[in-house]
Amino acid sequence: MSSLPVTERICCPDYQEAISVDGDTQIQSSGEHGKFINDQKGLRICLKKMLHRRSVTNPDSLSNYEKSTLETIRNWKTTKGKRALLCGVTYDKQKYKLKGTIYDVMRMRELLIARFKFPSSSIHILAESDSHPHPTKRNIQEALRWLVKDNQHGDSLVFYFSGHGLRQPDFFDDELDGFDETICPLDFRTAGMIIDNEINDTIVRPLKEGVKLHAIIDACHSGTILDLPHVYSTKEHCWLDNKPPSGVYKGTSGGHAISISACEDNQLAADTSAFSASGKQMEGAMTYTFRKALLENSKVTYANLLASMHNDILAAKTKCFNIRGLFHRERLQEPLLSSSKQFDLNEMFVL
Repeated sequence: MSSLPVTERICCPDYQEAISVDGDTQIQSSGEHGKFINDQKGLRICLKKMLHRRSVTNPDSLSNYEKSTLETIRNWKTTKGKRALLCGVTYDKQKYKLKGTIYDVMRMRELLIARFKFPSSSIHILAESDSHPHPTKRNIQEALRWLVKDNQHGDSLVFYFSGHGLRQPDFFDDELDGFDETICPLDFRTAGMIIDNEINDTIVRPLKEGVKLHAIIDACHSGTILDLPHVYSTKEHCWLDNKPPSGVYKGTSGGHAISISACEDNQLAADTSAFSASGKQMEGAMTYTFRKALLENSKVTYANLLASMHNDILAAKTKCFNIRGLFHRERLQEPLLSSSKQFDLNEMFVL
């Protein structure tokens, strides 16, 4: 994880004024060049230039390698039953590089195979390696379409993402807090981010009756990244309404979508070595606590899972681990559960 300065620079995305966070954060505008925003994983980008950037797939503009990669993804088999898309973005050779995402992806693959009996052939990976398609915007979009293609009753689908996440102003009255959440592909600086509206359209709306999708998102600002209409409050122990003010439908076509995110929409997530036995292996705090809860107990409910993840993060704070993304100015990274429909959290967690 790239080092961060002591001062955290965060700019309000309304382009009009700078705001002060916690009374001691120095925030500045960069004028016509756009606003810069940091997250605790080291990401610092010019937001203004990227808000409305669209990715238009023009076949003539693609290299032979890009065309071949897209064709490979389109030819992935859509087997009945269990299938998963695991995406880890390292942002290699960029100043906001992450060091734990590939490790996270490989551990998640092991978990799906060993614990939940996913066939290895039904798990596909996007990563920055020679053996996998790279997690570019086009490749992620195509892979998400593969994940839900021809879904049918009894299918269990998993989308896992480890990388950077950001927020941008919502101009369509779809968000209660006024911000769309995004994930950042490898090429987000040129191709743009993938926003929650698109993710909802691509992998939530197509889910048919009897199909269940779990999204596990280890990124900053990822709380409602699937734009699901119900969010569970662990403080109030009840479901909260997250339906868009515009009234647009954000549900499925009969199936069930569930998202477990690293943190709430206004929070930051950590890529850290604090949980490593050696103190050197970088990994996502959310991914580590998620796997730990499932590996330590053969029968875990959704309520148990959330509680275990929360307690492990809290225990790390108590032991005074230096996890800046988790504990910066006493803000605790809090995993968030959202769903296309309300359900009993005492239900067993099964993928």
